[in-house]
Amino acid sequence: MSNATDFISAYNTIDSRMRAIYRGKGNLAFSDLVRRCAEFNKTVRKYEEDLLLCARLRNVIVHESKKNFIIAEPCDEMTRLICHVAELLSMPPKLAVLKEKNVTGIEAEATLGDALIRIAQTNYSNLPVYRKGRMIGILNNRRVVRIVGQALERGTDVEECLRQPCADVLREEDMQRFYCVLGRDDTVQAAIDAFEDNRKLLAVLVTESGYMGDKIVNLLTSADIPKLIRILEE
Repeated sequence: MSNATDFISAYNTIDSRMRAIYRGKGNLAFSDLVRRCAEFNKTVRKYEEDLLLCARLRNVIVHESKKNFIIAEPCDEMTRLICHVAELLSMPPKLAVLKEKNVTGIEAEATLGDALIRIAQTNYSNLPVYRKGRMIGILNNRRVVRIVGQALERGTDVEECLRQPCADVLREEDMQRFYCVLGRDDTVQAAIDAFEDNRKLLAVLVTESGYMGDKIVNLLTSADIPKLIRILEE
């Protein structure tokens, strides 16, 4: 393989990764992408001037070369540099780098009253509900307040309402609307994207393999976004 071939391959990888980082907002030229991504991506910011130089060199190689004749062959140093940047951008950090949390949950047979006490004790807004060690849903304080409020509105016995098992008050639409389940091997960027794509998202649940029934090893809320961005930058 020639340096030119390696150079163009790395350039295309960088272009693809930057478009993913920038979320595909507009059909920007490579140089514009570099400048935009440099604002919030440390790797691009560090190599910004080198990448702009690579853009000019790439245009010469692609547009000025003839069939079976490459007009410009990048030097070894420049080829190594762009391949290194491509490698850095192609290996984004995964959620596994985050310190695991001991996520407080509650058993499916526990009552709604028990859940209220647990929420008051922990100040957590989202309680995973487990049955035989498997998560079957999330009970959030919004749902609890709604159920108790509806009981008061109907004039029914609130104490009876609070004796309902947690499993009975879970709603599948809550999981679909307010939560996203990712695995430890998903990227930090995927968690940030989840909050960006759904403004109503209350939490990203990080499980061992990305399935809802698995053990939760982390629970991320919008308050964690600055920390996630710092990880990307570093």
